[in-house]
Amino acid sequence: MLRFVFALAFLVTSGVVFAQEPATITVQKGAQLNAHISGISGGEGAKATGVLANDLTLSGAFALGGTDSANFIISGTFSGGQLQGRVVDRSGGTVLEKSYSGDLRSAVHQFADETVETVTGNAGIATTKLAFVSNASGKKEIYTSDYDGANVRQLTRDGGISVSPALSPNGRELLYTGYQSGYADIYKIDLGSGARTRIVKSPGTNSGASFSPNGSSFAATLSKDGNPELYLLGSGGGGRRLTNTRTSESSPSFSPEGSELVYSSDVSGQPQLYRISASGGTGTRLATSYGYCTEPNWSPDGKKIAFNVRNNGNFAVAVYSLGSGSTRVVSSGDDAEDPVWARDSRHLFFAQDRAVYLLDVQTGKQVKVITGLGKISEPTASR
Repeated sequence: MLRFVFALAFLVTSGVVFAQEPATITVQKGAQLNAHISGISGGEGAKATGVLANDLTLSGAFALGGTDSANFIISGTFSGGQLQGRVVDRSGGTVLEKSYSGDLRSAVHQFADETVETVTGNAGIATTKLAFVSNASGKKEIYTSDYDGANVRQLTRDGGISVSPALSPNGRELLYTGYQSGYADIYKIDLGSGARTRIVKSPGTNSGASFSPNGSSFAATLSKDGNPELYLLGSGGGGRRLTNTRTSESSPSFSPEGSELVYSSDVSGQPQLYRISASGGTGTRLATSYGYCTEPNWSPDGKKIAFNVRNNGNFAVAVYSLGSGSTRVVSSGDDAEDPVWARDSRHLFFAQDRAVYLLDVQTGKQVKVITGLGKISEPTASR
């Protein structure tokens, strides 16, 4: 992450308040498919129905209402750790009928995502996992949660500075930068077992790790050879140098197929975005039309790059189109930072106002999903 390379000032403290506000929708527009949830039966049916309604609404694909205008009727039964979900069209034809196992939220999220994909052909986002940095404990630690802010869990308890989380595409591993040794080293955590390994401990700063699309390698910023440069590293930490400049490179993000990376560099003075082959070479600058660009994140569909810009003195989230070369600011309010794409290439997570927001780039709908945990920053999402 850029803040490691351009400014080594991390620690911000605040009071701890563990209370989550309801999601607040600030903007809404755009066409959607009409759907009606007739309900999920079973002992916890009401809870399951609420989770499903929230999932389908946040997907942006559906407008939920009555049966008269509904293109699809959605129903199910949850019992014994299994959800039997069903979607029928207006004529009564079965569109989707399938069983999902797991706890209530997990099963409903699976059903919601498959409903979105079956009906629209686009990926759902309900099974996405998040990780982020919070100082709720008085120190910067890593937390995880569901995409909608439920099941918040403090992952690290290092008692120092733990930052720059990066979830693997499958959500089973996490990389982060920790200072337990007194230096910025990169650690890997197996989220299933909780096992933690220090995998990069080179002299100097080691930060801003980002997984490759298949999760077998990662890119990071290391300063072991002098100034901060990008390196491509294997699961054990060994690898090769990608950039070779006299300035600072940071915030690498892979293209969907893993053949390229986009990153931020101040080689031209102020930080700008560059793309480079995963085998290394000379970076090519992206003409974003902004003078200060950081924290890029390549969309899963390969068509867009989200990043931070300075806009009227504040940070904002912008999206650069690789096809047209155009850039537009998509966030509202002040100091929106650290954007990361959801797997549908339609939604972005970012930090703002001590919270994590979910933004539908297509419609402009902005929803607060995590709050009440002190200062929150650097969200990352599974794919």
